[in-house]
Amino acid sequence: MNWFGKKKPARLPEVQTAVRGRAEEFPVQLYSYALFERVRRTVPIVDAAISKIVRLIGTFRVECSDARMQAALDAFLREVPVGLTGQSVYSFMDGYLDSLLVYGNAVGEIVLDRQGRNIAGLWNGRAADVGVRAGAHPLQRQYVLRTENGEVVLPHPERILFTALRPPEGGIYGISLLQGLPVFAELLLKIYDCIGQNYDRAGNIRYAVTYKPSADPGEMAYAGERAQAIAREWSEGMQAAKRGEIRDFVSVGDVNIRVIGAEGSMPDTEIPVRQILEQLIAKLSIPPFLLGLNWSSTERMSAQQADILTSELEYYRRLLEPVICRIAGAFLQLHGCYAQVRVAWDNINLQDEVELAKARLYNAQAEALEAAAKISPSADGDKGDSPRGGEMSRNETEGTGRSPLSP
Repeated sequence: MNWFGKKKPARLPEVQTAVRGRAEEFPVQLYSYALFERVRRTVPIVDAAISKIVRLIGTFRVECSDARMQAALDAFLREVPVGLTGQSVYSFMDGYLDSLLVYGNAVGEIVLDRQGRNIAGLWNGRAADVGVRAGAHPLQRQYVLRTENGEVVLPHPERILFTALRPPEGGIYGISLLQGLPVFAELLLKIYDCIGQNYDRAGNIRYAVTYKPSADPGEMAYAGERAQAIAREWSEGMQAAKRGEIRDFVSVGDVNIRVIGAEGSMPDTEIPVRQILEQLIAKLSIPPFLLGLNWSSTERMSAQQADILTSELEYYRRLLEPVICRIAGAFLQLHGCYAQVRVAWDNINLQDEVELAKARLYNAQAEALEAAAKISPSADGDKGDSPRGGEMSRNETEGTGRSPLSP
């Protein structure tokens, strides 16, 4: 045995399909993040869809395998500070999921106290400021922070929480849920801008008052004074209408009053706006009526729409569950407990409760029928011709290979 020989370094895991020496873009260009923020800020339906997804995810409970730590874990998850104004892990996960949907990446941090013995709070970071790189091997994460003086490697990567939404093959950073929507958002804003300009021009009704003097020389001589008097009285009548006072306009001579632009019609924008909104909603995977779009008078939550929405929410839950387990596991380990944790999610909506209630009812009915079927042969045993009252023995039943409940 070589007691004093040189210790061989631990062999790092190898990933054969990972391309080394290639630095990926940090995380995405800042203009992309600014573009996604602008889309959400300027298109209310996008903001409403993202907010509804965050709320529809629902609440959860973290279960600990060590029952003695369950109460302490529940109190920690309920009271942990989040940033400067938030509290509870639910508030942290709401902001975490919001960043994941809008930017495609979410960054958080477990903040320890000065002694490093307890968790002081949780922090939602800006996804644009934190980058991820491979460390000593492709499966080891290294986090860098973008600063004014360059990039700084974060010294405690085990405290960083990072999640990417649908990263491409071989990639690190995720893809925003709003990817591809800025083009449609720009078209939608142009349409609404044109609608606003058209209503400024034609929607705010303006009148053209025309006075045509006759061929009488006396009337022609005072045409200018009469035109000024008509204009003055008309203006005073319109101003009085703003104050709630109704005045009649009385004139002598040939006076023509018409609405400017009455011959033209406003362009119909319902079809193009709906086509653009359909593209937005298809990408956001939210039923239209949940966003206040009543395109059909009989539209409701069908079973197919409920299944699609549930599958989308279940996918986001799978992305958030490892983050929740890491936070709960860090709290337990700092308190000397290495128990296992499990996230128990609440049912997504009321329809799930209804389906579960129906399933329990059907199971109860099936058990009642099975119990009745087991009792009925013994009750009818006297009607049989055999001395055993028509009842088959256990050996006979097994010999026939049939169940006692079989016809």
